[in-house]
Amino acid sequence: MVARTARKTQTTRTKTGEKTTLASTPAPAADPTFQRVRSRRIFEEIAEQIRAQLSAGVFKPGDKLPPERTLADQFKVGRNAVREALRTLEIAGIVILKKGAKGGAFIREGDPNVVANTMGDLLRLGSISLAQLTEARLWIQSISTRVAVERATEEDIAKLDANVQEAERLFHAGEFERKAHVNIEFHILLAQATHNPVLIPIVASLMETMRHFVNRIGPERQEATLQSRRRLLKYIKERDSDRAVAEMESHLLRLEDRYREIGRSWAGGQANRRGTKKQP
Repeated sequence: MVARTARKTQTTRTKTGEKTTLASTPAPAADPTFQRVRSRRIFEEIAEQIRAQLSAGVFKPGDKLPPERTLADQFKVGRNAVREALRTLEIAGIVILKKGAKGGAFIREGDPNVVANTMGDLLRLGSISLAQLTEARLWIQSISTRVAVERATEEDIAKLDANVQEAERLFHAGEFERKAHVNIEFHILLAQATHNPVLIPIVASLMETMRHFVNRIGPERQEATLQSRRRLLKYIKERDSDRAVAEMESHLLRLEDRYREIGRSWAGGQANRRGTKKQP
């Protein structure tokens, strides 16, 4: 079947009678075929059918879903059920809802923040410990580091180099919070150097979860991370994957110990403040 590439346009007439054409939106690759909803919670089945059409290649990122009225007619349901399904898909990071004349529900690009937000909630609820997060990072980032050393282009290495220089500038300027976020970006850049579209969002999700953790307890104020970055960058440039992986693993284990220490101090301070408030 040949995919359609046509784009829909809408022509309107101004008060002066002139014709204007609104910006076009990409049409789906094929006509979606939805079925009447008969069971389960209605909005869940609507969302599941839209997911199935996405998996089948009917929709791709950037495509606009049919209007609410059209969806309601095809599903044989009320528009409120369609709105609830679209909100569910928006929360899941599958669609983005836009308002206005050019608005509607659009299929969005994959967003690692969706997974990261879920893991961040689990971290806040205590369902994920720092040790478990570090363990997962050790497994995944050891692989991504090894692959990045093998596949990194000169452009990739230049981006990593620029990141380390920016982190060093922020450290000496005492801008520790900004430095912490630049340090997190380093891991995402390293994952991008693998040029693997599966590995990149996994690492990005892990690092966004780390961002939640760093925001909660505060940034590191020592130079150890910068020193580790310089060594790691040296091994990447030398294409020494074994030493690069060893440096990454050593850094993550040291960082876990550091964050545990900060976390205990932070928790102790919170407890002392609560105790002071209770005194008459």
